[in-house]
Amino acid sequence: MAENNGGSSVGGVPLEVIDFLSAKGGRSLIVKGGAGTGKTTFGLELLERIGKPAQSYYLSTRVGDEALYRQFPWLKATEMRARILDAGKLFLEAVSAQGKGTTPEMPESEQKKVRAAREVMRTFSEDRGAPSRVDRTHLTALLKRNPMPEVENVYNRVERALPEKSLLVIDSLEGITHKYGLEMEEFVMALQKDLVEASSANVVMILEKPEAGGIEYLVDGLISIQREELDERRVRHLRLEKLRATNITRPRYAVTLNGGRFEALGTSNGHATPAQTMWKASADPERYYSTGIADFDALLGGGFRRGSFNAFEVDVNVGIDDYYMLFTPTFLNFLSQSRGIIAVLAAGESHEKLRETLTRHTSPNVFDTRVRIADYTANETEESYIVPMARFGRDEALRAMTTAEKAARGPEQKPFLEYTAFDTLESLMGDQVAIRMYFHGVQRTKLVGNLGIGLLKPGLLVSSEILNMMDTYFRIINIDNAPCIYGIRPRTTIYSISTDTEAGSPHAKLTPIV
Repeated sequence: MAENNGGSSVGGVPLEVIDFLSAKGGRSLIVKGGAGTGKTTFGLELLERIGKPAQSYYLSTRVGDEALYRQFPWLKATEMRARILDAGKLFLEAVSAQGKGTTPEMPESEQKKVRAAREVMRTFSEDRGAPSRVDRTHLTALLKRNPMPEVENVYNRVERALPEKSLLVIDSLEGITHKYGLEMEEFVMALQKDLVEASSANVVMILEKPEAGGIEYLVDGLISIQREELDERRVRHLRLEKLRATNITRPRYAVTLNGGRFEALGTSNGHATPAQTMWKASADPERYYSTGIADFDALLGGGFRRGSFNAFEVDVNVGIDDYYMLFTPTFLNFLSQSRGIIAVLAAGESHEKLRETLTRHTSPNVFDTRVRIADYTANETEESYIVPMARFGRDEALRAMTTAEKAARGPEQKPFLEYTAFDTLESLMGDQVAIRMYFHGVQRTKLVGNLGIGLLKPGLLVSSEILNMMDTYFRIINIDNAPCIYGIRPRTTIYSISTDTEAGSPHAKLTPIV
């Protein structure tokens, strides 16, 4: 069983779900949600990530297999094709075979004896060993009213896989019960008793509506998938409402269906750092500075435009480590090309931590000589990269910043990056002084061809004035513990920010939430 570390996934499936379906014995799970929320995609992802090729089946009642292959091309792999069961085709095959392979009905008196014996056996021991045959007691009762060839076919497949545990995904419950005039409760009860409890199979049932009604009490697990609009952008949420005997460390996940795959976001340890490796610079396109993140460069049409000032409004529930996943590659890309940085850090940011983070991947000497951090609360410092602005008057402060700019530009007189946290300037100097400093910074940035990055926090008085003059304007938010970004100018969809697991930290990637 996978170990749940409180926020991880296997192939985009939360580990809580992996643990739940990996537990001893069978488990039943209902996945509910409105149209277009991603239930089918989730069911298929479970099939690939959890099910074994010879013991996992996807019974599709809503669309045929060819339609599924068109919508999800990755299913065309031979291994996956064998697991997709088209209910319509199964029905025709069963009719043409004239019922071969079905199990004869048992008299009601015999069924009662079987049920009584089974209950007695359950009292002897919880570990009765792996079953050798699939129980059909409840199915047989339903078959008295209507033959259900595709359901019988699935029972047969589960039995052939014994003693291995099967995974069955039914999409959807309504498709089966409406077809045969069954009450949903009695069909779910049949699957629960026959396949889950007596035959140790995992059964995932997809419900086409957002409410499960009384059947949620019959099953071991309940997951809902919802869709909402956030600032006129689509967001999906997966909610773990019930997973019996499973520790739910995160009850809700943001979800993307990018590329026809289901992925729960914010599940990886985005701040883990591998062994120290020097940063390899990303090339700068003409008239642009690379962000150091290929996905972000593509979103911006090449990177940050030279001489531009770019605003990032950070929501109150976004941590420093979260938005540093976005900024650290840009900082490193500048330093690795002998370009400097002048920074005014936000409240809560630490110059020691910034230096520690960057010098894992660039020379400490480069940081100390080419980075200058203006500290408006410091009167003195022992660090060469700190400019203690609190001890200076206006003229001295200007001279100190001129000296800092020379260090950032270096002997090659290269452009540099200006990182400005406006909450610090506004709280120490007031909004009007902060705005004037911003105007001077914009003029310098455009004149020299620097790169300006402005950090804004909620409630700042300077925000409206500053945002009017920014070349780009992004918001960084938290959705279900996943740091995300979207553009106001230019307008973009929402992207999750995460560590690039292939390249390792501090490399980052942006995943569109669709």
